[in-house]
Amino acid sequence: MKLIFRCMKRLFFCIALFLIAFPLFAQVEQSSVVVDYTKPRTCTIAGLTVTGVNYLNPDQILSLTGLAIGDTISIPGEELQSIVKRLFMQRFFSDVAVYVDSLVQDNAYLNINIVERPRVSQWKFEGVKKGEKSDIEERVKLRRGSELSDYIIKSSSDIIRRFYVEKGFLNVDVWATHQEDTTIKNAVQVTFHVKKNSKVRVKEINFLGSEELSVHKMRFAMKKTKDKRFYNFFFSKKFDDKEFKNDKQLLLQKFHELGYRDARIVRDSMYTIDEKNLGIDIEIDQGQKYYFRNVTWTGNTQYPSEVLNSVLRIEKGDIYDVVTMEERLFGGGKTQQQNVSQIYKDQGYLFFRVVPVEVTIEKDSVDIEMRIFEGKPATYNRIIINGNNVSNEKIVRRQVFTRPGYLFSQTELERSIREIASMGHFDQEAIMQMGSGFNVVPNQANNTVDILYNVTEKPDSQFEIAGGWGGNTFVGTVGISFNNFSIKRLFDKEAWRPVPLGDGQTLSIRFQTNGTYYMALSSTFVEPWLTGKKPTSFSTSIYYTRQTASTYYYLTNDQFMEVYGLGIGLGTRLKWPDNYFVFYNQLDVKRYNLQDWGYYFMFTDGQSNIIDYTVSLQRNSTDQMIYPRQGSDFKLSLQVTPPFSLFRDKDTDYASMTTPERYRWIEYHKWKFDASAYTRLIGDLVLMTRANFGYLGYYSRNLGYSPFEGFMLGGDGMSGYNTYGADIISQRGYSNYSLTPTENDAYTGRVYTRYTVELRYPVILQPQSTIYALLFVEGGNCWSDIRDFNPFSIKRAAGVGVRVFLPMIGLLGIDWGYGFDTDFSGTKGGSNFHFMIGQTF
Repeated sequence: MKLIFRCMKRLFFCIALFLIAFPLFAQVEQSSVVVDYTKPRTCTIAGLTVTGVNYLNPDQILSLTGLAIGDTISIPGEELQSIVKRLFMQRFFSDVAVYVDSLVQDNAYLNINIVERPRVSQWKFEGVKKGEKSDIEERVKLRRGSELSDYIIKSSSDIIRRFYVEKGFLNVDVWATHQEDTTIKNAVQVTFHVKKNSKVRVKEINFLGSEELSVHKMRFAMKKTKDKRFYNFFFSKKFDDKEFKNDKQLLLQKFHELGYRDARIVRDSMYTIDEKNLGIDIEIDQGQKYYFRNVTWTGNTQYPSEVLNSVLRIEKGDIYDVVTMEERLFGGGKTQQQNVSQIYKDQGYLFFRVVPVEVTIEKDSVDIEMRIFEGKPATYNRIIINGNNVSNEKIVRRQVFTRPGYLFSQTELERSIREIASMGHFDQEAIMQMGSGFNVVPNQANNTVDILYNVTEKPDSQFEIAGGWGGNTFVGTVGISFNNFSIKRLFDKEAWRPVPLGDGQTLSIRFQTNGTYYMALSSTFVEPWLTGKKPTSFSTSIYYTRQTASTYYYLTNDQFMEVYGLGIGLGTRLKWPDNYFVFYNQLDVKRYNLQDWGYYFMFTDGQSNIIDYTVSLQRNSTDQMIYPRQGSDFKLSLQVTPPFSLFRDKDTDYASMTTPERYRWIEYHKWKFDASAYTRLIGDLVLMTRANFGYLGYYSRNLGYSPFEGFMLGGDGMSGYNTYGADIISQRGYSNYSLTPTENDAYTGRVYTRYTVELRYPVILQPQSTIYALLFVEGGNCWSDIRDFNPFSIKRAAGVGVRVFLPMIGLLGIDWGYGFDTDFSGTKGGSNFHFMIGQTF
């Protein structure tokens, strides 16, 4: 018992000693400073320390606090609280505390203790495809080493969720988990988990309350929100909330076009049909139908009201169509008709404004007052060209119609953009974009305007090395074309990277051969601005072709055809009827040398010489080269030779002449007409219509037609090798040249016509590549004599195709066509595939 009592006594003594000593140890561990919160003290900071730092620099943290040794501070006080809040706002820390380590009289030693958020050593994604992962990473822009916070997790999850909702996965689930990274101190690995669930599509759209507009027209008015009906086969059925809001405005716009100015959507609701489908109900109150009564103008001094009314084209009693009225006031409609804003801005009135005001609404009639502020004419100040890293600025500047000191013109600005896009050296899609491609910077204080053209260079030189099958032979091709060449920099060593570029000239060299049967060499140079001050183009070309009767198993040089040629051309832009017209002249000299050559032509031996002069008139108003959406291209040309037969005796008996004597000097006149028109239907959907006509005539009926320069119709329009002596015209759905008449195994096409209608839609429109698909119907025919010509007797075909434009290669294409009629051999066209390189059909 005494032993137990002693042990208990010692135990109580130890416990009492611990209870007395513990507060002393605690004060040493935390701080020996006692702060009275009821009596703040003003102290001078004598020391500053930062603890708990793993990644950040302590000096950087001190700079965020704004504290420095020697500053005075109130302890406790609001300043310390604001410092804690300021550090928390950086989102780098999970905990922040400020301690007073010690107070020596009025000197305070402060310690800022922080707990840094863990850093993310790796971001992972589960349930995401490889292609989707790169798109998501581009959107969320997460980086390794950044701090982990609830804000980053939530905002990134929302971005990922929106990404999949845009793709139609409306029920997608996104959540994040993280685990400690055992290889790095205070680091975690974060994984975003994605469960897409089923893609949700719009199965049905129901419209309620409309009496005037049919359900079909209302569905058609909504451009992006489509349901699962058979006529929407080519449209996406996914639901996009942003597009749905736009489509509701387009729907109301359709009612406004019909005069229902008060039309509104009472409600719209979405409901789930099943896990893959949803339905949409839209209830519309169309309201009353209104009509125009009186239209008056105020503030107009430059144009009388009669002129403005002729542009507006609104009569009393017309349906109150606000949409069309605004298009005729401000432009931007489906058609390119003149509008009120344009006629003012074309006269320099850049600051022109017109505000249509409904001054009276009486029963179903509306009176409109057009309030105009004309302002003063604006002149161009600075014309700035950016982005031309390869092209010299002068070749861009000479294309534009906007010149410093000239009056502003909306039409000239649009024309300048078109001309830059048509040069081929820059991204055609980018220059068309307001803001990024071009910008108008007005200065109303001094009535001037700056124009910025932001061009984007693209590679337009082409290197060709290819082998292909055509004309029943294999042909290898090597060619190079510099489409932005600079001949004046040939002797500048710094310019050879790899060749002198920048002046917009074209230099091309091309060689084709199959070894034994065929060989061709050609070279072309084009200077689009000969004098540098006016758009006068100069071109020259030289070529040589040789074909033999050799085959893979039979070699001969006794049967051949040779063609030598040289051409020089000069063209200039006209001012009348308008400056879209170009007048072009070309002089060509050619020699044909035939020896026992029984192919294509009407004679087999001898030499023929051709001196011809070509004059052409062309008007091209298309908005760009590769994928035009609007505009037209018309060309009329006449090619003539001297009438050598007129210099001979009238009684000359051509029948008694030998073939070399009869065709030593070739004579003919050749007429060609080509017309193409482009119409934008919806968005980038384009309708292309085209008509072609050609006629080869003679001067002397006794001498007859020329054995050269005729037309060969049918097939892909490619000979497989480059030949001279005939125009090769494509006609899809039929084999090569099968629609060309023959006589004694020689092609005798002297008249042809062709009509084409294409529906085009782009797949990719990028500087690196342009891809578009097409549907076509086509008809054409060829005759031996103009007296047999019948423009309505055509061989019909239809089909589909695709075009790919690559800057380094050019235009590539493949078409499938079906010919419905028989060719000259009596064979039905049927199914045919056509390939093309570097040309248009």
